[in-house]
Amino acid sequence: MINDATATQGIKVVTIGGGTGSFMLLSALRHYVSDLTAIVNMSDDGGSTGVLRDELGTLPPGDIRQCLVALSDSPEYMRTLLNYRFDEGMLKGHSFGNILITALEKTSGNFADAVKLAEHVLQVRGRVLPVTTEDIRLVATMSDGTQVKLERNIQDHLFNNDRPLLSLDPHPQVNPEAAQAIRQADIVVVGPGDLYSSLIPVLLPEGMAQALKESQATVIYVSNLVNKPGKTDGMAVHDYTDQIERHLGGNVFDFVLYNTAKPGRELTEKYMREGETPVAADGNELAMRSYVALGERLLA
Repeated sequence: MINDATATQGIKVVTIGGGTGSFMLLSALRHYVSDLTAIVNMSDDGGSTGVLRDELGTLPPGDIRQCLVALSDSPEYMRTLLNYRFDEGMLKGHSFGNILITALEKTSGNFADAVKLAEHVLQVRGRVLPVTTEDIRLVATMSDGTQVKLERNIQDHLFNNDRPLLSLDPHPQVNPEAAQAIRQADIVVVGPGDLYSSLIPVLLPEGMAQALKESQATVIYVSNLVNKPGKTDGMAVHDYTDQIERHLGGNVFDFVLYNTAKPGRELTEKYMREGETPVAADGNELAMRSYVALGERLLA
């Protein structure tokens, strides 16, 4: 466990993911790691992000915004402003941060420069890198060959214990800065996050798997706390890693962290939605995998 910030000075840590999982991870790591890079999923097309993509032809700002806010050294009111979501009028549903990043993309001419400008404005401690700067859409191919296109449709689709194969359309190249960060990292942390909407998609661009396999970094997967109804029902820790490594074409993890604490009744009623169940750990299955599995009490 990291309990001394001075012990991590100079260590290069790269996180890979998107959404709330990356936000929580970065919010904690920023207090211990001085060289921190977040590589962010770019297949989101729902909510405010989806509207901005459809109407303005821009790249998705939502997951990038969350990571920028997590790493920001700007005053609290500035971070609150970036996350502010309009609840009425023509801007209803949009967060101010999404609009800002979109405006920066329009004025700078490209998304990568827009993110760098946002880093400067928000006094970001570290770097936030889109995994690709190509305009991509997520596709899920079910075991019977049928396809579900767009992340927002995949989110609504019931898998019924199917394990789809995900792809990106068109198939993009990884952002060279992201690949370089992985190759130069000391530690790479994947997750936690939505398996089929955040984690697997961010690993799919051409060059990501190669960068992970060529890196000398210790690669860690942080497992989710609960299964998502209709998507990962009944899946155990090893099922998550099996699906990720299936898409990467081989073993990449050195360590896997999973939760051993059981939520009490109050916590369950407050946070767990209908149909959610804790992600279980099968010791026999984990012992047969190439990585070292470490159970910790991760519930706060």
